[in-house]
Amino acid sequence: MPGLLEGKLGLVAGLSNKYGVAWGVTQALIREGARLAFTYQGRYAEHAHDLTSDIAGSIRVQVDDASDDALLRPAFDEIRRNLGGLDFLVHSIGFSPPAALTGRVTDTTRDDFRTTFDASAYTLLALTRAAEPLFNERGGGSVVAMTYYGGEKVVLGYKIMGVAKAALDGIGRYLAAELGPDNIRVNLLSLGPLRTMAARGIPGFLGMMHEAPNRAPLRRNIGMEDAGNAAVFLCSDLSRNVTGEILHVDAGYNITGM
Repeated sequence: MPGLLEGKLGLVAGLSNKYGVAWGVTQALIREGARLAFTYQGRYAEHAHDLTSDIAGSIRVQVDDASDDALLRPAFDEIRRNLGGLDFLVHSIGFSPPAALTGRVTDTTRDDFRTTFDASAYTLLALTRAAEPLFNERGGGSVVAMTYYGGEKVVLGYKIMGVAKAALDGIGRYLAAELGPDNIRVNLLSLGPLRTMAARGIPGFLGMMHEAPNRAPLRRNIGMEDAGNAAVFLCSDLSRNVTGEILHVDAGYNITGM
């Protein structure tokens, strides 16, 4: 029986290590038959090679700064040459200087603000713009970006990244509205707490992991497989009429109040 993504061509942007969401999603995409390209930073080159070297037909492209359009252009040219087009793009990129994640949001410097928003929000716009011609060659496409509940409600430990996620969510909706006539869908995937390397840098993360099952209706945390399965749904034709949405995969945590 063919997989849900059999014959589909996709890009996973932001591959780092085996503990990251990008790799968790990748495993589900491969399981469903997709052929994939990956972007990664040079500091993760060894990890990216080790993780993907055995994936048939995969393409690896180093992009040290996804907020630099001069680096994106040749990267997408290489993806076009090797794949011929794209059916979906998974955006799993985010960064904030450590100082911005330890102090008050109120005290965020302009430089740290710019860095956080450029890396964590604007990159969705830049990558989608670069992917648009490749989507058009395939008759449309799907963009999935990783967000978090801290962009909708205040999660004090998430600091300025919460504000950046709010911007990311807004960018996703506007892209969905503008690109819909070309059959390009844009959705966001809001995940519950996961034990990733990036999450360990969030103050109070372990407390969030402990508290989430106490408040979530399903009384449990999610696993990386849940993230992957949701991404498959949003990348596949099963969600062909879903766009501009934030899909929460958090055991229902987001619906609860005090």
